Amino acid sequence: MNEPVQCRADETFVLNLGPQHPATHGVLRVKLTMDGEYIVNAEPVLGYIHRMHEKMAEDGTFAQFMPNTARMDYLHALAYNHGYCLAVERAAGIEVPERAEYIRVITVELNRLTSHLLWWAAFLLDLGGFSPLLYAFDDREQILDLLERITGSRLTYCYFRFGGVYNDIDDVFITGTYAVIKRLRSRLPRLYHDLVTHNIILKKRITGIGILSREQARRYGCTGPVARGSGIDYDVRKNEPYSVYSEFDFEVPVYEEGDSMARYMVRMDEIEQSMRIIEQALDKLPDGPVRAKVPKILKPPAGDYWASVETARGDLGHRLVCDGGKNPYKLKLRSPTFSNLSCFGEVAEGMLLADALAFMGSLDLVIPEIDR
Repeated sequence: MNEPVQCRADETFVLNLGPQHPATHGVLRVKLTMDGEYIVNAEPVLGYIHRMHEKMAEDGTFAQFMPNTARMDYLHALAYNHGYCLAVERAAGIEVPERAEYIRVITVELNRLTSHLLWWAAFLLDLGGFSPLLYAFDDREQILDLLERITGSRLTYCYFRFGGVYNDIDDVFITGTYAVIKRLRSRLPRLYHDLVTHNIILKKRITGIGILSREQARRYGCTGPVARGSGIDYDVRKNEPYSVYSEFDFEVPVYEEGDSMARYMVRMDEIEQSMRIIEQALDKLPDGPVRAKVPKILKPPAGDYWASVETARGDLGHRLVCDGGKNPYKLKLRSPTFSNLSCFGEVAEGMLLADALAFMGSLDLVIPEIDR
C-alpha cells in the first residue's frame, strides 16, 4: 500500500495523461494531480469513444448485433462472440452440436493467445523494450494466419453463429494449430522467459509496483488475471463451466503478491494453459455437424437471461432481456476491464508517474470495451 502523499495545495499541478497518449492503450484520459513526480490523485475519464453498442442491440435483430461484439474487445473478439451466442442460445433454447462447441473452445483459446502475446509486447514497449515486440508479433502472426483461414478475418471476428460456428475446420487448420503450439512452446523458455521474465531490469521495474490487495480487488469487482494476481482463485471456465470447458484438464494460475509482476506471471502461465486446452480439444475433436438448424429470425420467449464467459481480461457478463419480439429488449454487458480500471485511482495514489504507467500496463486495458 502506497503512503498518502503530504503536500500543500499550491504545490500541486494537473497533468493530463491522454486521451492521445501511447501509454493509455486507447482513447483514455487520466487526470493526474501531481506533486513533482508523485501522484496525489488519479481520475480516469471515459467517454471519448462511446458508440452506444448496447443501445444498438435494441434496434436490430439478434443476429444483426453479432458483428458489434468484435468491436468492443477487439483483442479477444471471439470470446465476445461466444458470450453473446451463449446468452441468446439460453434464451431461445438452442442446442449446440458437440463438434461446434469444441471448435468454439479451440478458436477462443487461440484468440486468447494472440491477446496475451499482444499485451506482452505492448507492456514491454511501455517499459522501453522494443525487441520483445518483434518476437511476440512473429508468433502472433502464425496464429492469425490460422484464424484467418477459417474466419476470413484477423482481428474483428464474426465467426460464431447461434447454434454453432460459420464453417468447419479442416485438416490443414488442425495440423497447423499443432505446429504453431509446438513452435510457441519451444520459444517460450528462451525468447520470453530467459530474455524478459528472468531479466533483472524487468524484475526491478515491476516487482512490488502497483500492489493491489485481495480486499481491494474484491471491492472493485476485479476479475481475470488482475484478480488472480491478487490471490483470487476464480476463472469462469473452471468455477462456472460453460461450453465444453469441463471436459479439459487445465490449471488456473494464481499469485498472492498482488503486484505488477504477479499479473505478468498469471498471463504468461495462462499462455501455457491455453495451449493445453487447445491440444486436448484437438485430440478429442468429435465428428458431426457444426451448426444447428436455427430460424433466420429468432423470437426468444420473454424473460431475463444471463451468460458469462472468461475473456483474456476477465469475467464478461451478458444480461439479455427479451419481450418475445425479434429484437433484444435490453442487452447489458458486464465489462471486465471497467472494473479492473476502477482500482487505478486508489492504487496509483502516492506512486511515481513512471511506476503508475507500469501498473496501468499490467492491467491490460482495452478502452473500446470499457467505453462501449
